[in-house]
Amino acid sequence: MGIKTFNPYTPSRRAMTMLDKVEITKDVPEKSLVVSKKKTAGRNAQGKITVRHHGGGSRRKYRIIDFKRRKDDIPATVKSIEYDPNRTANIALICYADGEKSYIIAPVGLKVGDVLMNGENAEAKIGNCLPLSAIPVGTEIHNIELYPGKGGQLVRAAGGSAQLMAKEGKYAILRLPSQEMRMVPIICRATIGTVGNVEHGLVNIGKAGRKRNMGIRPTVRGSVMNPNDHPHGGGEGRAPIGRPGPCTPWGKPALGLKTRKKNRKSNKMIIRRRDGKNMK
Repeated sequence: MGIKTFNPYTPSRRAMTMLDKVEITKDVPEKSLVVSKKKTAGRNAQGKITVRHHGGGSRRKYRIIDFKRRKDDIPATVKSIEYDPNRTANIALICYADGEKSYIIAPVGLKVGDVLMNGENAEAKIGNCLPLSAIPVGTEIHNIELYPGKGGQLVRAAGGSAQLMAKEGKYAILRLPSQEMRMVPIICRATIGTVGNVEHGLVNIGKAGRKRNMGIRPTVRGSVMNPNDHPHGGGEGRAPIGRPGPCTPWGKPALGLKTRKKNRKSNKMIIRRRDGKNMK
């Protein structure tokens, strides 16, 4: 898809851009694969805000995506490429030979009419889902399982792809989009190709109202608050943080502090972190 610009008839229109959505072939989602989505506005069951800056936004319904792809050796035909308001990637509606329909994440190059297959016997082509053991080394993949049978958890955002670097015994070594090198059980599944809608990151929102339609409320810097509202607040005019490092509104370290537990079990699966350092 390409980027669409507008005539600058208002200040916000001057900078605003949108995707032209030429890949989208169907506007109305499949009714059997749609469920209602309740808004929480960042609040928990007690009504307390646990995630700030959430609220409002356009109504949307959730599309049920098949991240597991466990229907093996049955060909499926791509019926349409659709927009999904709940994710950055586009989705594809596929129909299996036995009549069952499902949604999958649409990779780059997938077109209406293509035939897809799941399982060990599937060909290693775009859109097919195979165990890592059956995928050639060097292949670009997405929608990768971390645990066999749980469904794809890694590399699902628009434009993302991981590369299968090697296979060693029970594990495959992947290079993730963050440049992290990680081992994944070789019996886990992944889908061939790069996630579509690559230009998503190039879109300029252009105005505050468009962010509100996305369900994102305004964010205020702590440095412009009063000292009783934020540790960064107070002072005459523009003042520095006044602490050893930046803090959250509740005084906890922020912006760069690593919060991953040192003794986490899955640390042994990471060969090289995304900052280039080897795991101990």
